[in-house]
Amino acid sequence: MEIGIDTFAAATFNDTEDKATRNVNAIAKLLERIEHADQAGLDVFGIGEHHRKEFLDSAPTIILAAAAARTKRIRLTSAVTVISAADPVRVFQNFATLDLISNGRAEIVAGRGSFIEAYPLFGYKLEDYDALFSEKLNLLLKIRDNETVTWSGKFRAPLTNQAIYPRPVQPSLPIWLGVGGTPQSFIRAGTLGLPLMVAIIGGETHRFRPLIDLYREAGAKAGHAPDRLKVGLHSIGYVGNTTREATNDFYPGYAETFTKIGKERGWPPVTRMQYDAQTGPTGALLVGSPLEVAEKILRHSEALGGISRVTFQMDQAALPQQKLLKSIELIGEQLIPLISQHSI
Repeated sequence: MEIGIDTFAAATFNDTEDKATRNVNAIAKLLERIEHADQAGLDVFGIGEHHRKEFLDSAPTIILAAAAARTKRIRLTSAVTVISAADPVRVFQNFATLDLISNGRAEIVAGRGSFIEAYPLFGYKLEDYDALFSEKLNLLLKIRDNETVTWSGKFRAPLTNQAIYPRPVQPSLPIWLGVGGTPQSFIRAGTLGLPLMVAIIGGETHRFRPLIDLYREAGAKAGHAPDRLKVGLHSIGYVGNTTREATNDFYPGYAETFTKIGKERGWPPVTRMQYDAQTGPTGALLVGSPLEVAEKILRHSEALGGISRVTFQMDQAALPQQKLLKSIELIGEQLIPLISQHSI
């Protein structure tokens, strides 16, 4: 099982520095965390894509390219690329270039994102939500699999015998499908034979089993080998020396962030009781000591019929850099060996 971290490159707006300096420092700290994750033995680091004041990840491939120059082995991926509002040609070119810079460590997680600001920003209509995603994903896959492309669709100018460069180091650039909770998304991923990255940020993880079964059934029906149908889990999480330390450290920032998001979406404010339920044995949050989180990941894997990758999203709680670096060390030095021992 691969273990890694996803981030939305959260900006900080609560100190005395001017905004430009704060953002420069936030990016520098993010690159330090990616380099630290590489040195600690983590398998993958993902950068999201948002177009909002509180995040600095509107151009994720640039951040990943900077990270590629400072790392040796860690895989570098999006988390997710909002393909609905992007040009698949440029997405492929950007990640193929990243693959060259990193010597074959680039991946894409294609999805629709959890916010909608990209649609008006890039001139698309939200009512075309599904049609945009389907068409652009299919074009991205065609470009990935063919150096010369002939294609036509509704939302982009046609391509006629068009060669698309550069080509990546990897023979087939890995493309995962990032999904939330709609059955159609799981079935689509299975039918296409794409590895699946499931964002589970609340509720009880085992409840996603019927959707993952749909994915595997659709993949088998389409003739894809079981080893192609990988399942990854993206969860909010944080590892501390002890469970008490981790849960107490993480709660204040987590509650503030998700209460703010909740105001936009009509959710009630986050309470400590809700948080404690989510960090409990069946809840979605991976917050605790290395041993407790490892045990929880293994329970999730068993409940979901096996998972191939887990990524922690830990920077939305606005924790100090030293705590984040220490958490990365604990994941690499203690949690990953615990997971590996079970796998053996």
